[in-house]
Amino acid sequence: MVRDLADIGAEGVLLAGAGRAILLQLANPAVGHGVAEHSNFVARPLDRFRATLTYVYAVRYGTDAQVAAVRRNVNRAHAPVRRQPGGASHGYSAFDAQAQLWVVATLYDTAVIIYEKIYGPLDDEDAERMYRDYARLGTVLQLPADLWPPDRAAFREYWDARLQSLEPDAVAVSVGRDLLYPPTGPLWLRISMPFIRFITAGLLPDHLRRGYGLPWSERHSRLFDRTTRWSAVVYPRLPQAVRHFVKNYCLSQLRTA
Repeated sequence: MVRDLADIGAEGVLLAGAGRAILLQLANPAVGHGVAEHSNFVARPLDRFRATLTYVYAVRYGTDAQVAAVRRNVNRAHAPVRRQPGGASHGYSAFDAQAQLWVVATLYDTAVIIYEKIYGPLDDEDAERMYRDYARLGTVLQLPADLWPPDRAAFREYWDARLQSLEPDAVAVSVGRDLLYPPTGPLWLRISMPFIRFITAGLLPDHLRRGYGLPWSERHSRLFDRTTRWSAVVYPRLPQAVRHFVKNYCLSQLRTA
């Protein structure tokens, strides 16, 4: 039976993978150095995170006016982040199609991993629809449609090759550490960070976990497995209003004029 994709993308549990997606993005120098040099993500992580979520939800579930609004907002935020001749940003431009491809790829791959941990494997039809759906996150901006791998097998080839070559440099590690160990912020966030770091570490490939200096052991692995199994039992039984709260809230706060 085909699941409603609105129920897939709107699931709040997908946010558990946010740390994984961000660290994967930072490990690509084209993204990590741009964030370090131009973004206020570290200084205002919650604001930037909410803006990203609003963009994702608007593209997938919003009206035409909401999609146009978030596209303007993102392009305005990206405008100062352009390639500077001779600069130190590894030639980074927020409008670079390859960088956008990598960002969207991390969001898609992470969403699939989290969703399947909670609900089990997607069947082929659901998986294909989800794959096409996520492509829009990039093509609504500057990602050419033909740059997105044509099918899931092609995506897996792109992903595996890119992932194996990925190693966070000192800049990525510094930004990642600032995000995972915030010196300031709301009390609830600082209390939550040990658990967020644990979940993030559990979702990362071994070599990236080591690259970011995140501790891991057999004990961590067993606890992570128990946590995901427990979540798979409890989370699907929550009311939809709770599971979709973040999506509904973000769209309700989006101004189109």
